[in-house]
Amino acid sequence: MKMNTDRFNLTVDEYLAETNVLFYLNDAVTQLLEHKEEYTQFGVVRYFAEYFTSVKNGNHVLFREFSYIKMTPHNRESFIHIFWKCFRQIGKNGDLLAMSEYSSLLQLLCPDFPTEMVQNTARIVLMDDATDCLMSFSDFIYSFQIQFYYEEFVESVSVIYEDLLSGKNPNTVIVPTSTSVEQLSSAANKEPDPQEGVDSSIFCECIEGLCERFKHKFPSTVAIKEMLESSQRVSFYGFLMALAKHEGVNQDIGALPNKSDLLIDPEMDQELERLIAQVAISPTSNNSSSSALGQKETSKKASPRKSLHQRKRIEMESDGSTEETDSSEN
Repeated sequence: MKMNTDRFNLTVDEYLAETNVLFYLNDAVTQLLEHKEEYTQFGVVRYFAEYFTSVKNGNHVLFREFSYIKMTPHNRESFIHIFWKCFRQIGKNGDLLAMSEYSSLLQLLCPDFPTEMVQNTARIVLMDDATDCLMSFSDFIYSFQIQFYYEEFVESVSVIYEDLLSGKNPNTVIVPTSTSVEQLSSAANKEPDPQEGVDSSIFCECIEGLCERFKHKFPSTVAIKEMLESSQRVSFYGFLMALAKHEGVNQDIGALPNKSDLLIDPEMDQELERLIAQVAISPTSNNSSSSALGQKETSKKASPRKSLHQRKRIEMESDGSTEETDSSEN
């Protein structure tokens, strides 16, 4: 979990609000009461220590319900990071998947993850074209990061965009006069062209006004200005795709590496090489290395019903379908 370097200058209330400590404490107590017999066997103190360690390490969102995963920025960042760790092998192999397949992968980590979120991500990747087209892992995950992490911001910007497209300016207060009424009437009669987009400078002003009063997370206004100043007009999904590709925005979120390093994970690669080497030198697996590796993976798979202290031992570097993909290659 990233910590604010100025946290020592915050008041108690500001610190609690920024770190969501009370939210996590409440969830920890709730989980303890719901699974009292299981957790009290190894001690309440140890339970709380392991709960907050998992929160710090970002493993706490694994197999949790969607309402929990989206509740805090740290939860959202952690879920994005886990999704990348589990399935980056898809990108490494160059596989293209459909929207429904990405939805299934997300639901392996969060059983009630909404399909609508995946549909909105597909619209960003495909620029609102047919959402049944295949998508690369790289395009999907960076667009998913924007849609999921900045969900409330994206929804608010969508409203602004639709207003501008229909001839309204959300930041402008118009005093009714005969001239202004005529102008509004003529603007309303014009058929909006979504492909043409809206004026970038006006769009930028409206988004800056939104950010000044926004209570949720939003991208850096410097990055937004930089993107919108590069063209005279912009479409809604063009703007979101620009956010998805912006390295500064990606670094601010902190869940994913830069695009050039997206498919590189030395720790996972070393673990896979170690497993393959063990199978290769085993005298009982000369002719069945793939099946032996498959058995090894099966024994390591995590169950959604595992207790917290068992989940703590899950190594994300070698979990999920990533090993299976490598074993099938070999």
